[in-house]
Amino acid sequence: MRKFVYCGLLCLLGAVLVAFSHTNAYRYFDGKRFQERSGRPNIVFILTDDQDAASLEHMPKVKKLLLERGTSFSNFFVDDSLCCPSRSSILRGQYVHNHKVLTNSPPLGGFEKFYELRNDESTIAVWLKNSGYRTMFLGKYLNGYPHDAPATYVPPGWDEWVSPALGKPYNEFEYQLNENRQIVGYGTQPKDFMVDVLSAKAATLIGQSAKDSRPFFLYLAPYAPHKPATPAPRHEQLFAEAKAPRTPAFDETDVSDKPAYIQNQSNLSPETLERIERLYRKRLQSLQSVDDLVENVIHALEQSGRLENTYIFFASDNGFHMGEHRLPPGKGTPYDEDIRVPLVVRGPGVVAGRVVQQLGLNVDLAPTFADLASAKPPSFVDGRSLLPILSNPNPGEVNTWRQTALVEFWPKFAQARRKAKWEAKLARKEARQTELEASQAETNAASDNIKDEEESANKKNRTLERPDPRSPMPPEYQALRTLRYLYVEYVTGERELYDLQTDPHQLNNIYTQAPPTLIHMLAERLHMLRTCEGKKCRSIEDDPLPGF
Repeated sequence: MRKFVYCGLLCLLGAVLVAFSHTNAYRYFDGKRFQERSGRPNIVFILTDDQDAASLEHMPKVKKLLLERGTSFSNFFVDDSLCCPSRSSILRGQYVHNHKVLTNSPPLGGFEKFYELRNDESTIAVWLKNSGYRTMFLGKYLNGYPHDAPATYVPPGWDEWVSPALGKPYNEFEYQLNENRQIVGYGTQPKDFMVDVLSAKAATLIGQSAKDSRPFFLYLAPYAPHKPATPAPRHEQLFAEAKAPRTPAFDETDVSDKPAYIQNQSNLSPETLERIERLYRKRLQSLQSVDDLVENVIHALEQSGRLENTYIFFASDNGFHMGEHRLPPGKGTPYDEDIRVPLVVRGPGVVAGRVVQQLGLNVDLAPTFADLASAKPPSFVDGRSLLPILSNPNPGEVNTWRQTALVEFWPKFAQARRKAKWEAKLARKEARQTELEASQAETNAASDNIKDEEESANKKNRTLERPDPRSPMPPEYQALRTLRYLYVEYVTGERELYDLQTDPHQLNNIYTQAPPTLIHMLAERLHMLRTCEGKKCRSIEDDPLPGF
């Protein structure tokens, strides 16, 4: 009888240990084999705003602490080179056409649209919190936050929340933070510089985590180097002689094969060139505080004893062009300056100093975090975990991986919103005119004033109805990115195709010279991806293209 009870207890203990190993262990690669470790890892995700991939070269601490000690992706792209659509894709692991936050502003974009669709009810924060993680967010959430919600609104899934709710956060000074449902104001003193404030709060939260048995997920999102790219006072004198890189695409000589929005751009004027140089210097200056933030986070992880069990991801929401293809500073194009962003990962089992070539996308970040946390993402997720690439010392041995990636852009809705705002303004002025006409003594002066306002507003309204052909904003497009080709279809009917093996700067549009079979193959794949959902997206992406 005792023997039977003893055996039963052993079986029960074994079952408990197996269950524990499935819920409290993660896999990592030590160069020889996968192993199991007790305790799930911490995850730190640092997301900059509008940072191009090349600017990492000017961040010495990121280079030393992340690039040299981690793995970087040379072909990591965003599915939409605009802040809010990209950040929505990061939070939910979905292509833009599926999460439906199409631009930065309402009615079809911004935090307002994300909130209206209730997208925040199922994000990486919710998945990880439900999996037992302590979740922490600091910095920029989505454009327009917290409009349409209370200033103290905290999206579902976040245990700790610090995000600007009022003021001038893009200026890094004179802003108010929603700090766990308390509005706290910051001024104009050096100590109020927001990147430093976020850095200090992140270090505090990491320190507190040493007393918490739960693993943590920290999403840290500074505004730098987004315009106006305000540097910390201590960095204002740096890079005084720096000049924007003159790649072959800079102030492109011959744009006759480009779409109309490029062809209508004149060569960069001296004034535009000077503006580019000033902004370029400020962007580099502003990134130095992010460099300090990375060092501060890693130091806090060391001090708390958490560094060896923490994965650190460093990325940007989109790239940024500065004079390439004759365009003034901005984003939104399908070219690499705008869609290619940095991704560097450091953590247990991640090979130091390695650069991988496989295609990665911002939609992969949420499923990667979920995979690390042993959390199952919802079926609506379009992206994939990057762990097969990160955990294998020879990524080329991964049998199945993405061959094609979708890029999308819908600018016309931003224009529609501007038009709607002007129409609303005109309606208010008409109502005010009616009130003023009731007072005979003021009729003449009021009428003249209203006419002037109406004429000015109508002039701007006409401009919106007939977009300026000189506008550097591309029309709506969908594009297909592979390791070799960039293929773009604009709503205007214009097409672009670049062979990146021979033309990495996308100077020579070969659409009219390319073999029809190649065009057909790329167009067919693009049309399949532009409406895909969930695992179907991954299946389409993985299907090899003949001849690639």
